[in-house]
Amino acid sequence: MQRQTLERHGIAPPFRQSSFTREELLACGEGDLFGPNTPRLPVGPMRMVDRITHISQEGGAFGQGEVRAELDIDPSLWFFECHFRGDPVMPGCLGLDAMWQLIGFYLAWDGHRGLGRALGVDQVRFVGQVLPTARRVTYQIDIKRVIARQLVMITGDGSLSCDGEKIYTAQGLRVGLFKDGVMRAGTSDAARTGLS
Repeated sequence: MQRQTLERHGIAPPFRQSSFTREELLACGEGDLFGPNTPRLPVGPMRMVDRITHISQEGGAFGQGEVRAELDIDPSLWFFECHFRGDPVMPGCLGLDAMWQLIGFYLAWDGHRGLGRALGVDQVRFVGQVLPTARRVTYQIDIKRVIARQLVMITGDGSLSCDGEKIYTAQGLRVGLFKDGVMRAGTSDAARTGLS
């Protein structure tokens, strides 16, 4: 049941928690936070979030919900050593992936089942970079819509700020949930149109 349906029936929906620690995010990666067959965060170095400072079904640019999260920057992070040698910078694709991670996390927090897969993004802009001298990256995800039909899909916009300066933006982020984690033929068309 979706959260709104549960609320109409006087049942307290799960996961009212509005922030999550690093340890809880690690548990999400292992499948222990929201239970089996729910979207997970990556484990190990691909998890690009240290904490979620706020998650809600209200607020955000579209009034449909938002996620705010942080990543602490340390010069010893794995990507600085290899991207690029002598000119270290966080790969922009990792910031984009973090936004997909967070929008997928929202689906798990909202009580949806299935394994998450990024379905696309309409537009991405980079106007700055994350260097090893930075202290913190903050993410803002603004939920546009959650579609819960044959395909469960979420859409939203995101941004990444480095030490308070917005340097990445992504419009039209899309993540879908699948029963077995495998996308089928036609999924990209359904995700693009939101008709499934």
